Amino acid sequence: MSSLKKRKEGVTSHDDPSIPDIGISSGINNPTNLKTPSSPTPSIESIRSIKEGHHIHNSHHLRITPTSSNETKKLKRSLLETRRLFFILGTGLGLLLTILLTTWQSPHIRSELDRIVSFDMSSVNNFFYDNNWKDWTDILPLSLQSMLSEAEMEQKDDSLHGSAESFSVGRRLAAQQNLTDKYNVVLVPGVISTGIESWGVSTSGDCPSINHFRKRLWGSFYMLRTMIMDKTCWLKHIMLDFETGLDPPNIKLRAAQGFEAADFFLAGYWIWNKILQNLAVIGYGPNNMISASYDWRLAYLDLEKRDGYFSKLKSQVELTKTLNGEKSILVGHSMGSQIIYYFMQWVEAEGKYYGNGGSTWVNDHIEAYVDISGSTLGTPKAIPALISGEMRDTVQLNALAVYGLEQFFSRRERVEMLRSFGGIASMIPKGGDLIWGNLTHAPDDPTNTLHEENPSFEIEGSKKDSFGSFIRYKSINETQEQNFTIHHSIENLLNDAPEWYSKRIRDQYSFGIANTVEELDKNKKDHSKWSNPLEVALPVAPNMKVYCFYGVGKPTERAYHYVEADPSVRLPMTIDTESENPVLIGDGDGTVSLLTHSMCHEWKKGQVSRFNPGGSPVTIVEIKHEPDRFDIRGGAKTADHVDILGSAELNELVLRVAAGKGDTIDDVYVSDLKDIVASLEI
Repeated sequence: MSSLKKRKEGVTSHDDPSIPDIGISSGINNPTNLKTPSSPTPSIESIRSIKEGHHIHNSHHLRITPTSSNETKKLKRSLLETRRLFFILGTGLGLLLTILLTTWQSPHIRSELDRIVSFDMSSVNNFFYDNNWKDWTDILPLSLQSMLSEAEMEQKDDSLHGSAESFSVGRRLAAQQNLTDKYNVVLVPGVISTGIESWGVSTSGDCPSINHFRKRLWGSFYMLRTMIMDKTCWLKHIMLDFETGLDPPNIKLRAAQGFEAADFFLAGYWIWNKILQNLAVIGYGPNNMISASYDWRLAYLDLEKRDGYFSKLKSQVELTKTLNGEKSILVGHSMGSQIIYYFMQWVEAEGKYYGNGGSTWVNDHIEAYVDISGSTLGTPKAIPALISGEMRDTVQLNALAVYGLEQFFSRRERVEMLRSFGGIASMIPKGGDLIWGNLTHAPDDPTNTLHEENPSFEIEGSKKDSFGSFIRYKSINETQEQNFTIHHSIENLLNDAPEWYSKRIRDQYSFGIANTVEELDKNKKDHSKWSNPLEVALPVAPNMKVYCFYGVGKPTERAYHYVEADPSVRLPMTIDTESENPVLIGDGDGTVSLLTHSMCHEWKKGQVSRFNPGGSPVTIVEIKHEPDRFDIRGGAKTADHVDILGSAELNELVLRVAAGKGDTIDDVYVSDLKDIVASLEI
């Protein structure tokens, strides 16, 4: 038995060397080793006495002796050194660390801790050296500043700003403005944000689907695990058939259903959760609110042919009106706003696979169309994604990260996957040179500029160039250089792509503009025009309100430098990372360009515009991107493309529309897009 074990059992021995050292080499816990060459075999009684804490005397007789005060202290000290105590202390410390680390994962906790300990030192200097008494609150910790700001806001019932914490916006509006549920609400998620799960039961092949039954292969940690551990099988499941645009043989993936389909993308990463929480506070639930999730991989008409998506949506809107006696508001985010626009054309059109609802269906059933950060006229970053599987995020990676990404998921693989998704092409920019510019100029010139009266920061790079040259291409040896507009870039994409891809895109979508009312009327019978509001007008629905809520002030991809690709890449060209500015930046919400929202300003003209024949009233609110630097998701005043769904201002706007108070919302213009559209001859 070791000396620590000996102390643990409370055993002491005299200094007389004749006394056998029983515990060191004999090992009481191992009876076979009790006898040693230098010591007699101890009796069972002796061992028992030692375990009971008795002293050993020279006579080898055992007796209980009272301990002195020093010996008592030694016993207490030995108790503190026991393994049991160390185990207890270790367990307690482990639990404490677990709690702290778990709590730290919450962005709200991190944010609050940062606010408590963070001071604005520049404000302190101003206070003491410049006597800036007017802004004395700037020297306070951010937590106290936040409390003072909220106290001021509580005195202003019409304030759109507030806390982004869970349920807070709904509670404030319910208490201060007595908002309650009125219209039925239909939430339509954006591209990529809806979970996709497997329903295949095939046991054949190298990648049997039954292993993934009812597992989310998109929008979950299971997706990440499968992608990393078995990328080949994951791609085989997630990609659509090149020829049919539908599921490959023996594979069956479908959109997850219910509110769980899009409230979180991954555990902890919310999408619609904040809006759901705040709507619930004012009375919404499954009886008067639905989440119309869809398989965003599919081309729009294929959603109806395969899943009956639009027929189900039509029936749900009709049923809730029958049950509750109220119309519905359709709330779409990103691609979801295009899905809604397509639905409003589909539901009134006549023919096989169409809605056959009649020319007044939208006016009779839809109270409002709410476009949140919608990709109404597409977004420029869709083109490089389909050409070379790249975007600004991949370009900004360092060389080692790019190499790692390329080895794991190459550009060629990304291109093939994205092209198999017929829905992605709906994001290709619409409007050609009129909206996006020609080789000499573009409406949102100059480059690397935020179109605000007082931009919060400057974008690096030349401000003398034009966005009209959307792709600036050069060969590897620089013997050939050529610029392309967005219109020509789209044509090049479709001409150079495989025939199956070009055919599907041309059959499903259009990217031009109708110049006469007659063209618009004709296009109402052509489903390939329905996702392009420049080629098919709003329904004649004078009672339907249109709300456009979108973010501005965040650098957004707008144009690109390309170079001839190395043959090993197996693509004709890739973004030129050696260029001084591989990606030219403009205004927007980080994903969708500012010009995408031009259509809202055109609709705003009412019946003066041929694109709003019913004169549907339009309200536009531009939300400036003012993120909280201590909140990883941007906080209450973010206008990022996805994080805006947690913005306090956006949540309040949606609640007001749902509660029938949309008429209290005023237009808010932050950028100069209104003036840009006024200068265009649309």
